[in-house]
Amino acid sequence: MNEIKNYTERIFEDIKHIDEEGNEYWYARELMVTLDYKKWENFNKVIKDAMINCKNSGYGILDHFPDIRKIVNTGVSTKKIKDYKLSRYACYLIVQNGDSRKKCISLGKTYFAYQTRKMEILESEDEKRLNIRKRVKEGNLDLNKAAIKSGVKNLGRFHNAGYKGLYNGETADDIFKRKGLKYREDILDNMNSEELADNLFRIVQTDSKLKKEKVDNEYTANSIHYEIGKKVRNFIKELDGTMPEKLPMPDKSIKEIDDEATK
Repeated sequence: MNEIKNYTERIFEDIKHIDEEGNEYWYARELMVTLDYKKWENFNKVIKDAMINCKNSGYGILDHFPDIRKIVNTGVSTKKIKDYKLSRYACYLIVQNGDSRKKCISLGKTYFAYQTRKMEILESEDEKRLNIRKRVKEGNLDLNKAAIKSGVKNLGRFHNAGYKGLYNGETADDIFKRKGLKYREDILDNMNSEELADNLFRIVQTDSKLKKEKVDNEYTANSIHYEIGKKVRNFIKELDGTMPEKLPMPDKSIKEIDDEATK
């Protein structure tokens, strides 16, 4: 095990770069060689699959796979080639989608899973909440657009359909009252990271299904949102997890955390 860990650290650490803000990143062209891919066309397909996983998980593709251009010398002239500046998470998704027959892919899974998990442990609950809340906000914006395009006129009823599925019949107003919130307080700002993640999964999967099935009426859109909320709830139950309405409410709202950070 130590031998594998050292090997992965050597091959992946050697191509790691650090920007002026101290952030780690890897170039896709360099990672391609390390992962034993010969042709950019083949490796680029793996990157595209990783991007889809990234989007479906509620992360911004441009945050983890920014497109860059490099100038290379061909011997006779110079030309620009496409490359990506990959985050640690992007690399993790790439190795998850890579050719599992390659030994270096298995090593990459070990390395990037370990590094990603290490950063998750170091991240505080408040940081997790802030990060997931941001993704929920962005996800809801995309979901609203998809819902309107699908024929939804009453967005409040549409969102309540999702909440009802996930929260065993509770509407947004029911959740608001159960949490004992004050006027104009946001229920999402008063969820812990686990409850936010449950809702993020509901939002992302509903957005994806509305687009994939090209829904064109409000009734079907509302039904899909309810069913996906219900499926997320059933999935939590299958995993013997805690239902979202049973999760503890955090001591501070997202707004309070933001206010403290700006003082």
